[in-house]
Amino acid sequence: MIFLQLFIEFFQVGLFAIGGGPATIPFLMELADRRGWYTRADVANMLAVSESTPGPIGINMATYAGYHAAGLAGGLVATLSLVLPSIIVVILVARVLKSFAENPYVNAVFGGIRPAVTGLIAAAVLGLMQTAMFTDENGAWRFPIVSVALCAAFFAAMQIGKLRRLHPVFWLIAGAFLGVVLKL
Repeated sequence: MIFLQLFIEFFQVGLFAIGGGPATIPFLMELADRRGWYTRADVANMLAVSESTPGPIGINMATYAGYHAAGLAGGLVATLSLVLPSIIVVILVARVLKSFAENPYVNAVFGGIRPAVTGLIAAAVLGLMQTAMFTDENGAWRFPIVSVALCAAFFAAMQIGKLRRLHPVFWLIAGAFLGVVLKL
């Protein structure tokens, strides 16, 4: 039964999370609250693991969530059901792509979808910041001044000319190093 539930839930996430991996985060947060297979803090951990492993974020997160809920088979079911809607849509769209490529209605639809996807991603970022920085393991509110200062310092540093050109891996390693050293 859990495999059918995983299939249905992750098929829906794959169907409605337009915009790639970051767009799946709000759906996974809501799924954590509704199904209880994992917590919101687990979503932050999923994101950290997914960001640091090769492959698309959404697929990595689905695999992690499915594994967390039902072991290896659950990870496979969640992953396959997340990508299945995309496979179906790509096959259908590829058949009629040329006739819709210049259609003004199609272009208008995508013009409306882009801001919605941007809003979903922004909501995910704010939700993850709240979970990762402003709540403790028990879900209680906290204000970690060191973490907030480091976040602001990293953001400011990434806006400076030569530092802006540094590879993202540098920033990940620097953040991980400081987190371990400062035990954040």
